[in-house]
Amino acid sequence: MLDHILSLLIFFPALAAVFGFMIQKESMRAYGVAVSAIEFALALWLWYVFDGNVSGMQFMESLPLVPSFGINYILGVDGISLFIVILAAFFTMIGIASLTDTPNVKYMIITLLFLQMTMVGVFVALDAIVFYIFWELSLVPMLYIIGAWGGPLRIYASVKFFLYTFTGSLVMLVGMLFMAYFYYQATGVWSFAILDWYRLILPESFQLWLFAAFFIGFAIKVPMFPFHTWLPYAHGQAPTIGSVILAAILLKMGTYAFIRFSLPMFPDASAFFMVPIAIIAIIMIVYTAMVAYAQKDVKQVVAYSSISHMGVIILGTFALNVEGISGSIFLMIAHGVVSGALFLLVGVIYDRRHTKMMSEFGGLAQVMPRYATIFGLMLMASVGMPLTINFVGEFLSLLGFYQQSHILTLLAGTAIIVGAIYMLAAYKKMFFGEVTKEENKNLKDVNKREWVALLPLGIITIWLGIYPKPVLEPINNSVKSIVQLMHNKATTELGKERIPDLVKPKVVIIEKTIIEEVH
Repeated sequence: MLDHILSLLIFFPALAAVFGFMIQKESMRAYGVAVSAIEFALALWLWYVFDGNVSGMQFMESLPLVPSFGINYILGVDGISLFIVILAAFFTMIGIASLTDTPNVKYMIITLLFLQMTMVGVFVALDAIVFYIFWELSLVPMLYIIGAWGGPLRIYASVKFFLYTFTGSLVMLVGMLFMAYFYYQATGVWSFAILDWYRLILPESFQLWLFAAFFIGFAIKVPMFPFHTWLPYAHGQAPTIGSVILAAILLKMGTYAFIRFSLPMFPDASAFFMVPIAIIAIIMIVYTAMVAYAQKDVKQVVAYSSISHMGVIILGTFALNVEGISGSIFLMIAHGVVSGALFLLVGVIYDRRHTKMMSEFGGLAQVMPRYATIFGLMLMASVGMPLTINFVGEFLSLLGFYQQSHILTLLAGTAIIVGAIYMLAAYKKMFFGEVTKEENKNLKDVNKREWVALLPLGIITIWLGIYPKPVLEPINNSVKSIVQLMHNKATTELGKERIPDLVKPKVVIIEKTIIEEVH
């Protein structure tokens, strides 16, 4: 079974979704929770049997699809993708368990299970065409979730989401076709295998154009400034579960793809574009934080803060060193946990009051103390308080980029201050002061169903903030191999300078004699 565990993780939820059409509406919630719980158990089993000391791919599967064009069904997982797969399984389970009395809940659960298939497929695919198929398929369930269960502007939001991401994907596909062509020119064999492309060393001029093609597709997905305008609409109009999955998992596809494709395939271009991308990331961090402060809708505050934190992930990714890239991957997981929890919390109060305007609240800590406590914990994690999960990722990301530019890192660090301002201001408006609205005086606190969804997120937030080693160590080992590959492939002086060489001579002192060992 271990030989095909990745295929099982991909297709089990899709197969269960097909059988879901035959399940009675009254039993669908229990069925969805059971299926997603089994999927999560399989993901945890994958973690259990995963060898964290191995930096390369594990549990690889290969099956020819179109051999004449080098298209094969290739799967694999390493420390970079392992925990995002677990996160996808976890949030699908949490999301289905926390669903309220949604209209047509049966079809919502079926859609979520199909979406889970595409998410896992993206993170374990090692063939570019298979990756692209899952990447594109992920648009359809999310388009349906926003369009069918969203707010008044749901059609506009869903179409804008689709057009932005689909357009970027087409440009990315052109880049993939050129990569396959260059591989054919170099070897005489067609191949879309990502690991084969890693062995291809391209001139810097080719790297720059290919990097730009992949960058457009990935940047829109993140979303990076100025392609970010679709995200506030998508979050604002999506139902709670849509916002949770979008923030926790789907946005990570773009940042994950930068590490899986752009850095190891185009190291010289990555070094060349490092500073411009860092400037864009800093604009994301500071500008969207200021926009978040101006919002009156608490869900929009969380949405813009999500973009701001994604800027820190981008900054760590393009630090081009182990600390920065490892920090950015850890922050992907941390951001998924914290932003997913915050959107769940917004959904809790929306279910009770059917409004997200902060002016409609005030004094909630008096009537909903448990809700105020868990919201406060996630808020502190969001602003990067030490001993919470976000702090670890943000610290490593900024530490990594500090080795490249002190000034740009200092500018990015201001986001922590700005983030604390807008999040604490929102918390003050909603939870402190007198209860002025009559409708708020009898609000019910967090119930058992909501507590089951929120408590594990609170535990993870503190646990990985205090002891991140179980997650960080496998990530670190895989990132080291990526960074060394980048350094070995770099052909320009700038690339060699900005990408560190991890294999250095080791000095051993034996009876006052210095012996140099070369690994």
